[in-house]
Amino acid sequence: MVNKEKGLLYTAIILLAFVLLGSASQMNAQKGASYANPVQAGDYPDPSVIRVGKDYYATATSSEWGPEFPILHSRDLVNWNIVGVVFPKRPEWSVGNYWAPEIWQENGRFYVFYVARRKDGPLCIAAASASKPMGPYTDHGALECQEVGSIDAFPIRDENGRLFIVWKEDGNSVNKPTPLWAQELDLANWKLIGPRKEILRNDPDTWEGNLIEGPYIIRKNGYFYMFYSGNACCGRGCNYAMGTARSKTLLGTWEKDPANPILKGNDAANCPGHGTIVTTEDGRAYMMYHAFDRKDFNTVGRQAYLDEVNWTKDGWAKINNGMGASKAAAAPHGIAEKEEEYRFFDDFNAPTLRFGWQWLQNSIPAYSISGGFLKLTPNAEQMANPIGGIMAYYTTNGSYTATTQIDRKSLTSGAIAGLSAYGDGENALGFGLQDDKIVVWRRERNNHRRLSTHDAPVGGLIYLRMTARDGTFYSFATSVEGRKFTPVGSEQNGDYLPPWDRGVRVAMTVGGVENATARFGFLRIEPAK
Repeated sequence: MVNKEKGLLYTAIILLAFVLLGSASQMNAQKGASYANPVQAGDYPDPSVIRVGKDYYATATSSEWGPEFPILHSRDLVNWNIVGVVFPKRPEWSVGNYWAPEIWQENGRFYVFYVARRKDGPLCIAAASASKPMGPYTDHGALECQEVGSIDAFPIRDENGRLFIVWKEDGNSVNKPTPLWAQELDLANWKLIGPRKEILRNDPDTWEGNLIEGPYIIRKNGYFYMFYSGNACCGRGCNYAMGTARSKTLLGTWEKDPANPILKGNDAANCPGHGTIVTTEDGRAYMMYHAFDRKDFNTVGRQAYLDEVNWTKDGWAKINNGMGASKAAAAPHGIAEKEEEYRFFDDFNAPTLRFGWQWLQNSIPAYSISGGFLKLTPNAEQMANPIGGIMAYYTTNGSYTATTQIDRKSLTSGAIAGLSAYGDGENALGFGLQDDKIVVWRRERNNHRRLSTHDAPVGGLIYLRMTARDGTFYSFATSVEGRKFTPVGSEQNGDYLPPWDRGVRVAMTVGGVENATARFGFLRIEPAK
């Protein structure tokens, strides 16, 4: 009996040793695990993120693309998937400029404070709410619409527990200063109440230049800390950066960090800024913000980056130790196996579109899915437009191939259907099938012109392929079986793409005549070989 007990004891000791060794091994694996930035490639400006238990939810600016404001989900802050949208259709009171959504939670409710332009009016801050982070969200309309514009709303409770909204007056749009205002919010009635107070403004003689914006505020060690961004956000000449300020009280005197900016461009990423902090279960703080990946210039747009936030002995924040965006860093949750190099494929065999497809928010096309094809038709006002009906998806680097298939029999006589690198309704570059011809076209500043015309291959299904090189150059090819492609036209320079605040999308297009319609068999986007 004694020997049996000793045997059980020895067995228990050995099992415990394996557990401890396994735990140590796991800890070492976690300690050495890393992730690469950007954590969400593609055009995701002004990202905002929250943690709900073990889950993370984020959203970002959608600008002139619909549906408005993607909702993303992650379990590790590194791998993200689009799981929904805040607004399947734009709010009725608004007409564009869907910027800077701030996702926030309190008492089991979820809120998105966002920017939109009022019909025949200025930029406004507005709000929506839901019982779940993925929605559905109920819109509560505009909260403030100052004459020069109101943007970048952030909710924060003051030292007495009163809920305030802090936002930017868009003075830089009319060559004026950019104050950040704070005003109490009546959450029950969805209106701002009481006096508003300016709590910070830009100093044009510093790195801030002609604006500050994107306030994010946390409370720590007796201070309110504001993370804000300044200077030019977008375009090839941008010089955006992030700084901090602190105050004992929300409406008190704010002191700017003498080390500002604490996050600025480096050799990996340019023009970082406008982010929010999320805290992991074990108390570590991470800033999710946007930046341009230097290797792709501005083609992809402002992508979502992640870096840890630490604190100095004198009580100021540091992001990646002041070195700018990291190329790689320790994974927040240990091993965060990044998905394989980005590829996108939709063969339209599901009954609905995958989340992530986009269209122009002011020109929603008619579409349906049946038999493995997506049928696409411009809305009534855009029928005569050669690219009036579009269905688009994000790009994630400057060099890729995009391939689609068109059912020739479905194409309306005289209509043109094809594939394009799409900036916006006024700036795009692409090619398409029109009757028995392949047409290469260019649209710049709304000037649409044909570049070349070629005989189309013979067949009922026509494959079109667009290849992007270095974020600037585009070439086109066709095929009848989807394997051997024949080039059409010459390589085109697309350096006028994208618009200043957006990334280039791959778009399937159709239009040109009354009742223009085409059926597309799939869309594939993959890294160029």
